Amino acid sequence: MKKNMGARIKWVDRKFSFDFPKDYFPEIMERLRGTPARIEDLIKDIAEDTLKHRSENSWSIQEHIGHLISVEALVSGRLDDYEAGKKELRAADMKNRKTEAADYNSRLLELILIELRKVRGNTMYRLAQYSPEMFARSAFHPRLEVPMRLVDCMAFFADHDDFHLARIFELKNKKR
Repeated sequence: MKKNMGARIKWVDRKFSFDFPKDYFPEIMERLRGTPARIEDLIKDIAEDTLKHRSENSWSIQEHIGHLISVEALVSGRLDDYEAGKKELRAADMKNRKTEAADYNSRLLELILIELRKVRGNTMYRLAQYSPEMFARSAFHPRLEVPMRLVDCMAFFADHDDFHLARIFELKNKKR
């Protein structure tokens, strides 16, 4: 018997606490590195019509996966911000125009998964080049209105991955 996960807190309504040591960066990097494999495991054996099904004008499973590709450009840009020593991180597009314009439901799932692995691999390569001290570098996050170390920013993105993985799980198990 499948249990309903219950009401979910919207991403924009979530609160975050970044009170862990910068030395947690290896574990956070592993969470980020594992996202493509976790998605592939989660969606194996799902019928194409289920992968592309939209209900109540919300994203399909395939669009949630694609969204992680679209957001990776923001991750890369924020890494640029930290590298440049900027005081404030670039803002996210909260209307998700890039995800909407990409039309992920018209693409082949296999190509989406390959692209996700590629863009995430690029991010992981960059992160692997940083010294442990780099993960303590801080900049102001415009939406959350808090200073955010690089390690916090990467934890934030890992939480974002998990948010979408949970939604994919929910959609996979939703009765239509």
